[in-house]
Amino acid sequence: MFTIGDFARLGQVSVRMLRHYDALGLLRPARVDPFTGYRYYEAAQLSRLNRVIALKDLGFSLQQVGEVLGAKVGPEELRGMLRLRRAELADTVAAATARLAQVETRLRTIESEGLMPTAEVVLKSLPAARLAVVTGLAESFDPRHIGPVIGPLYRGLHEKLGAAGVQPAGPDIAWYEQDGDGELGDGIVVHAGVPVALAPGELPGVDVVDLPAVERAATIVHHGSMDGVLASVQTLARWIESGGHRADRLGRELYLNSCGPQEEWVTEIQWPLK
Repeated sequence: MFTIGDFARLGQVSVRMLRHYDALGLLRPARVDPFTGYRYYEAAQLSRLNRVIALKDLGFSLQQVGEVLGAKVGPEELRGMLRLRRAELADTVAAATARLAQVETRLRTIESEGLMPTAEVVLKSLPAARLAVVTGLAESFDPRHIGPVIGPLYRGLHEKLGAAGVQPAGPDIAWYEQDGDGELGDGIVVHAGVPVALAPGELPGVDVVDLPAVERAATIVHHGSMDGVLASVQTLARWIESGGHRADRLGRELYLNSCGPQEEWVTEIQWPLK
């Protein structure tokens, strides 16, 4: 099972939204700790979450979403609804276009359920790394919230390193932490790191930290823009749960190739295991 914070990342939604869906009966946790009240979810529940988000973004009220889910609408019918909605939103602002892209990601994930090749997942150890790091705060795991935070962080950090004549010692690494208790806050702390051969304090204005080694991590390589990373992350989640593993903390992203067009990007998603 996954904590509400982990499940929010896997579904690319906010913790607040999951609590709201629980209150409305749209998506109940698989288990609630009777002593702490903490919510726990199963990977299988990602299927229902994908449908809730897709229908909501199509313009359905949450009451209508519940009725549609009760009727068990299939992926092809959902896709037909999306085409109609796309025509209605053709002349809207750029923000609506970005929202449609997220709907497409949800629908592609829904359609590929049961077909996701978990053989792509590799279990391995992760080496320790010394990183120059800058940190920001995102509203949630939604790519529309992460992208505007992590992009400027990396641009600013690489500018500082370049001005100081410091060459990166490897691919960029990003990782995430819940801002406080996942049950109480939705904020996501975003850490953007660049491997460097520096001592802490050697470069003024830049934090240098040691990212510890990880004995066991489930990893998968994602190709293309991070806006479409949802299917890769959820494949990883299903592999973790089906193998009887437990996620240790929010995962990392190793940017093997983040230059040029986004469709050519290659990113390894890494999830430490207990």
